[in-house]
Parts: sequence; structure tokens; C-alpha cells
Amino acid sequence: MSTLLETRRLSKHFRGLVANEDVDFKLEAGSVRSVIGPNGAGKTTFLSMISGHLPPTRGSIHYEGTEITGLSVVQRARLGIARKFQTPTVFDNLSAYQNVELAVLATEVPRGERHGRIMAVLERVRLAEFHDRPARVLSHGQRQWLEIGLLIGSEARLLLLDEPTAGMTAEETAATGQLVRELSDELKLAAIIIEHDINFIRDLQAPVTVLHLGKVLVEGDFATVSADPRVREVYLGS
Repeated sequence: MSTLLETRRLSKHFRGLVANEDVDFKLEAGSVRSVIGPNGAGKTTFLSMISGHLPPTRGSIHYEGTEITGLSVVQRARLGIARKFQTPTVFDNLSAYQNVELAVLATEVPRGERHGRIMAVLERVRLAEFHDRPARVLSHGQRQWLEIGLLIGSEARLLLLDEPTAGMTAEETAATGQLVRELSDELKLAAIIIEHDINFIRDLQAPVTVLHLGKVLVEGDFATVSADPRVREVYLGS
């Protein structure tokens, strides 16, 4: 697979605080990567630099071989980079269908194909039967799925997911893991996932990057990372 995203010496300093320092990171097209680490490790800052919400102090970001470090959030979104924040940001008074419709309207999907596209997205995120319900009456987990649906509807190719299972039930968390795998395996979407639920990370079976004090501490599969004494010391415990 080809490299979709690469960061080179990516760093972010806030006056005297070093949030990230020289982060080298690669993500292949259609693949999933989990990013974990203790609070203050620089995970969200790292994601914010990729999405364009924060400019780096030093380093560069490359997408499909082209440097995008200076591009805005909107410009990156047009390239297919889409972010989901920790708290769902959907339109509460609109139905699930109307929420996804707004995302689809921003694409080049022909008018005659829009309804089918919207329903396909809702089916994908387990919300087809709730298509006519206002977003405000959906469960917290369903609202999280709806926001992922907005990213899919916008034809994103790289999903930046910040704690997508926060506040979910065990069943919803398991379904979210299955959804992420389907998006990668069937739709060939790539994803970077920040998550504190270690059981979710383990079950996702995706490569893991561990950040500590703003730097990459270790990378590898879950078994390798979870057995590393450095990771146990700073994050997982004994």
C-alpha cells in the first residue's frame, strides 16, 4: 500500500510547554492506527496539527506525497481529511437523514443518487432504521456514529477520530470497533484513532503508536506494545 499521510519532525511548542517534539509518523492508505498514551502525552495536539486546527512549530505534514503543512482546515477537508472531536457535533434539531444529507450535498454526488447515498451511509453506521428521528433523541453512542456518518458522507479518505467510544456502552463500543474495521476493509478508508479504552484498542487489532511527553515512545502491534516495560511504566501499569 502507498503512504497516505506522513509527518516529519512534527513539533508543537506552547511558550515553555512542549506538546509534541519531532514526531515522525506514517500511515498507509486504507489502514488504521491507534494512538495511545497518558494524559498530556500530546495525542490531541498531534491530531490537531494533522487536521489543520493547530499550526506546527516545526516539521511538516505530507498527504499523498504533497506537503500540506500550510493548508487550512477547509482545504484539508477538501482533500479528504476529516476529524471527529470527542463530543459529537451534529445538528440536534435535524433528523439523522438530514444531517447526512448536508454532508452529501457538499460532494459531487448527482442529485438523483443522493437519497441512495444517504441511506447507504446510514445503513453503514447502524442508523438506517432511525433515519427520520431528530439527532437529539438518539443515544450518545448513536450520535457518535452519526458524526462518523457525516465524515463518510463527505467522502473523507482519512478519518481523525478523537475518543470515538467515549461514553458508549460495551455493546456500542464493540459495534464501533466493527464499524472501523468495515470502513478500512470494505471502503478502504484510513483512520487515526485516539482512545483510552485499552480493551477497544486491543480488539481493534490495529498497529499502535504510544506517545509520551510529546514524543513517540514505541510503535508496534498491541501485544508488543502492551508488553513493553516502558509503556507499562508510563501508561498501562503492571
